[in-house]
Amino acid sequence: MIKNKKLFMASMILFVISMAMNFPFPNEYPLGDEGTAVFTIPINSAEGIYYKGVFNLILLILGIVFLHRSLEKYHLRSFFAVIIIFSLLPPYLAETYQKTLANGINAVSYIKDESRCTFEMTGKDTLKGICQLPFENYSNDEVSFTIGFYDKYLFEEDVKMVSLMSSGEPHSVNLHPNESKLVRIEKEMDVSQIPNHVTNGESAYISIMIKSGEKIRKL
Repeated sequence: MIKNKKLFMASMILFVISMAMNFPFPNEYPLGDEGTAVFTIPINSAEGIYYKGVFNLILLILGIVFLHRSLEKYHLRSFFAVIIIFSLLPPYLAETYQKTLANGINAVSYIKDESRCTFEMTGKDTLKGICQLPFENYSNDEVSFTIGFYDKYLFEEDVKMVSLMSSGEPHSVNLHPNESKLVRIEKEMDVSQIPNHVTNGESAYISIMIKSGEKIRKL
């Protein structure tokens, strides 16, 4: 089945390097916030081109080419196998690491697709925001961290929304060993000096940063 072992080994090395560069841990998007993605590799966003992502994509394509040339048959099957493994294996390995070896905030899982924030003006210059963020601590130790918010894509003319929740003191969270918790954050914010801000609305899939000491994770 393998007609060229050197090309086959080269393809495996390229696949490993490419997966390592795009490994979704400790940050959700190690190469930058995802905009346009090819094979789960972000190559650009509102901020422009991600050259590391483009380089990573080139490595993956070279790996596929080398694999194709190294095999006598099953070329189409091998292509789909590579894409499936490349897409599913890194998240599985990241989750496995969190559940077994990680400690501190590295052992904290943020269930982003269940997060929500709502906003409502309660006065002329006062905006009230309420966010609900689900977390799970996979470790056997207590974990403490603070939460910051950011708008994933924001042009100069865009309305500020989630990032407003970072005003004032950061919210502190304490998770007991192996605890799952829905964290509720409620703030009233003075927006009199903010020209572009949300007045009423709701947002999901909230982008946050958690921090403990010098360690920061962007989720």
